[in-house]
Amino acid sequence: MTASETSVTQPVRHWSVAGPDDAPPIVFVHGAMMGRSVWRPQVDALSDRFRIVAVDQPGHGTLRHQAFTLDVAVQNVVDAIDREAGGRAILVGLSLGGYVSMTVAGLYPERVRGLVIAGCTREPVGMSRLGFHVYGLSMRLVPERAVRVVALAWFRVRYGAELASAITAGGHFSRGGARAVRHLIGGGFRDRLLAYGGPILAINGVTDLVFTLGAKRFLRDVPRAAYRVIPRAGHLSNVDRSEAFTGLVEDFIGTLEP
Repeated sequence: MTASETSVTQPVRHWSVAGPDDAPPIVFVHGAMMGRSVWRPQVDALSDRFRIVAVDQPGHGTLRHQAFTLDVAVQNVVDAIDREAGGRAILVGLSLGGYVSMTVAGLYPERVRGLVIAGCTREPVGMSRLGFHVYGLSMRLVPERAVRVVALAWFRVRYGAELASAITAGGHFSRGGARAVRHLIGGGFRDRLLAYGGPILAINGVTDLVFTLGAKRFLRDVPRAAYRVIPRAGHLSNVDRSEAFTGLVEDFIGTLEP
């Protein structure tokens, strides 16, 4: 097996790469508090036929000591696309990563072949702005170690020890996640979808009510946007129902122009 054919994830800068060099590239951007390891189910399922690039965001994983700003997060994703995906990729973002991905697509549409966003179909303005602010503040007030212990225990119960260990291999970062979420307040993300103009797939877990209840309004009049809800899944839909999530992503890719 050559280096280009291996599916073993290799650390590169603030991202990791798996799959053949000449395969269609997908760049994955994780949510708040998690690291790029949260995409382990998708890496395992897709890296035999896609080039998978999973990026750490500022305040998380290998970038835990880098302060989060949206500008820095966007540039980090663009760097990964340029260096590992030949300047153009399918972009998949979850939660915080979805907001970052929308911004990348709006600012650099030529770099995004198709956009998948999950758990982020609500503009952080109005009453939602307050919710984002309270969430970010609460995660800063609770001791980070306590949040980590509770989160890891819940993951073990929810997913089993092996998968819980895999998706948290890069660590758990409540402080970094809290700071990052507060940087989203103010919105403008619908405008970024409109500026992108390319094909979009929005995904929510059915029990992720914060985002399912606002999804249709958020996506209204956005051209080329499809919306899917995954049964028996919550906010971490890519792990809750990994096969369903991965299948939706792969079906979406099948509709894209080269």
